[in-house]
Amino acid sequence: MSNLFKSRKFAYVTMTLLVFAWGYEYVAAKAALETFSSFVLVGLKYIIGCVILVTAKCIIDRRFVFKLRDLPILVTCSIFGELLYFAFEYEAMDYLPVSVITIVLAFVPALSVITELVLFKRKANTLIVGGIIVGIIGVGLVIGADFSSLFSGSAIGYLLIIGAVFSWNIYNFLTDKLGDNYKPLDLTVYQTICTTLLSLPFLLHDLPPLSAFTPEVIWALLYLGIICECLGYIILVNGIDKLGPTPCAIFSNMLPVTSTFFAWLCLGEHIQGLQVIGGIIVIASGVVVIREKQRLSDVQLSHQADNKERQ
Repeated sequence: MSNLFKSRKFAYVTMTLLVFAWGYEYVAAKAALETFSSFVLVGLKYIIGCVILVTAKCIIDRRFVFKLRDLPILVTCSIFGELLYFAFEYEAMDYLPVSVITIVLAFVPALSVITELVLFKRKANTLIVGGIIVGIIGVGLVIGADFSSLFSGSAIGYLLIIGAVFSWNIYNFLTDKLGDNYKPLDLTVYQTICTTLLSLPFLLHDLPPLSAFTPEVIWALLYLGIICECLGYIILVNGIDKLGPTPCAIFSNMLPVTSTFFAWLCLGEHIQGLQVIGGIIVIASGVVVIREKQRLSDVQLSHQADNKERQ
């Protein structure tokens, strides 16, 4: 069983399930944002996640081994990948349609490939670049957005969502670096604790009265805290560790598919044939890029192993 948890196949399956879980997050977040500000919402869901994760860690393994030299990287991960990313995304909803936000977020894998090329000298072939471009086109078909609206929205909204794209990439690569020293559960616990502590000032300053916590809001908070934060980040950290930052970033292109599905299921929105075609394109292009990226990674590892043997 332990070998299953450590396998790439398990990481692919759980990342796919995570895409569906995070697709429903838009529904839950929309309900909660009617009551809370974006930073307060982030803080509340991380408090819930922190309590559950620390409890689970104490039950499974009471050893909290942390290297102090990793603290700056850990704090940076929490600021960019968890606090700022969600704050940027939630705030952008006040300025831009969700469809436009999703299109911009589709550039996360493209920026990931560029970052790997510039900083780590990891080359991407034509198939990977082409797959990313086709995936972005598929996202546009899924959400049924008018691309002309990209130039008619608020500049603040664009800055916020672009900030989210850069924040997520920073988080992915820094988490990949930390993943060499910690187990997925341990790293998730430390990131959650750090994010919770960083969000406390916002909570203390802007927390609404108890009357605001209606059953609908409580359900949204529990879903965001337990499913999206607790389980979600354990799956994501494990995926980054087993698959790498760029393959995990490719899964973000599938979020418009699951978001559209839950919008139809929960909000009664109609799914058009063009959106179905777009969903197929997004998934197919994502699979192509993930496989090709993994193939190049395996070839690189094989060459490194051969060079060590020759030495």
